[in-house]
Amino acid sequence: MSETPAPRRVQTDNPWEASIGFARAVAAGDRVHVAGTTPLVNGVLQGEGDPYEQALAAFGNALAALKEFGLGPESVVRTRMYLTHARDVDAVGRAHKELFDGVRPAATMVVVSGFVDSRVLVEVEVEAFRGASA
Repeated sequence: MSETPAPRRVQTDNPWEASIGFARAVAAGDRVHVAGTTPLVNGVLQGEGDPYEQALAAFGNALAALKEFGLGPESVVRTRMYLTHARDVDAVGRAHKELFDGVRPAATMVVVSGFVDSRVLVEVEVEAFRGASA
């Protein structure tokens, strides 16, 4: 009988990970779960005021976490997009389509009241499948 490997975690320089106690991404079995990811890169907000650019940056951060497991956009099976304004649905949807149109993951888009940093318009989550043999 083989042992099930312990979940593997990826940490980034995001200060919330340490202060709240979470990992950017966790691989457990054949799934990789990427936590809520914002458009901050090295502590600098990308695309301030632009939901399309923020969505691209947030998904870029999430995809960078997947890359730590040797995965790319083709492995994504679910996305979640959280927006602060319903008016941004088309812009965020356009960014999502550019990145995932060929993959067509299950997706959810929800309007929320806000984020910890009020300049953030978009936060995303990603789940990927890496196959039973990974």
